[in-house]
Amino acid sequence: MNKKLIRNISIGLVVLIILLLIIIPKLKSKEEKSGGIRSAVIAAQVKIIKPKNFENNLSVSGSIISNEEVELHTETSGKVIGIFFKEGSYVKKGDILVKINDADLQAQLKKAEVKLKDAEEKEFRQKRLFEKNGISKETYEEAINNLNSAIADVENIKALIAKTEIKAPFDGKIGLRYVTEGAYVNPTTQIAKLQNVNPVKIDFAIPQRFANEISVGNTIQIQTPNGKKFNAKIYAIESKINPDTRSLQARAICNNDKGELIPGSFVTILVNLNEIKNALTIPTQALTLDITGERVFVYKNGFAIPKKVESGIRTETEVQITDGLKIGDTVLVSGIMQLRPRAKIKITSIVD
Repeated sequence: MNKKLIRNISIGLVVLIILLLIIIPKLKSKEEKSGGIRSAVIAAQVKIIKPKNFENNLSVSGSIISNEEVELHTETSGKVIGIFFKEGSYVKKGDILVKINDADLQAQLKKAEVKLKDAEEKEFRQKRLFEKNGISKETYEEAINNLNSAIADVENIKALIAKTEIKAPFDGKIGLRYVTEGAYVNPTTQIAKLQNVNPVKIDFAIPQRFANEISVGNTIQIQTPNGKKFNAKIYAIESKINPDTRSLQARAICNNDKGELIPGSFVTILVNLNEIKNALTIPTQALTLDITGERVFVYKNGFAIPKKVESGIRTETEVQITDGLKIGDTVLVSGIMQLRPRAKIKITSIVD
């Protein structure tokens, strides 16, 4: 009887062991499929943390404008009798660019100059007589008034003649002309444009939150669409924030000896707001957020280990880490969306 009982128990144990050997692998497989255990190895890039000088640069759009620019118009109406510039040429301040017909004014000037000469001679004679008490004071004063009136008439006509000449108000490059000799022009007719393009000015605006980060004298860098870079200096800042755009307007000046910067063109402005010595930085994509705050994944003994951090200044490509990392830590910078705590990692490359 005892032998039969022992035999039945042995058979039952064998059956139980067989069932366990069949069921346990299935449970394990099911658990793996449901996410309980992940045995897949994730390939990722890493960055080894080391100190560096971190520049906080702000990138904004800007426009190049002339140092000086003016539309040339005549002050009087008349026929153009002379054009003394070539399109696209450089002119000096005071050069006569356009002459309007002034024949009638020249005739009036000659007549006025004759009257002035007569008035001068009369005043001279009256003065001699007055000194000898030959005429009254009133008579002499009348001669002086006539002389002053004649002088004013001459000066007035000369001023009208001056308005028939368009002179360059400053050194610069003249553009296309829109009139020809013989054309009738008036003060609304645009003759041409004159621009001083060395140096040039750069207009740009920065967001309100950075308004206290720039000041007159700061150096900025400008980059043209073809990649060329130039240094410029801020020389003026608007006195108030634009309430429509919530931005602060600023203006810089840049040397343009070679004429590579053309007024009206678009440029990218890089403003260095500040520089942090020996900062610890990571690529922006390496920083993630969860309910506990900011974190990164560090590589340790082949696994991804989450680590809570605190960030500082952020740029488009990098973010400063102020707490949570130390020099020599290896931070995962790719495959972030696939990472889970204790995930197995295979390093593919190390980024700078």
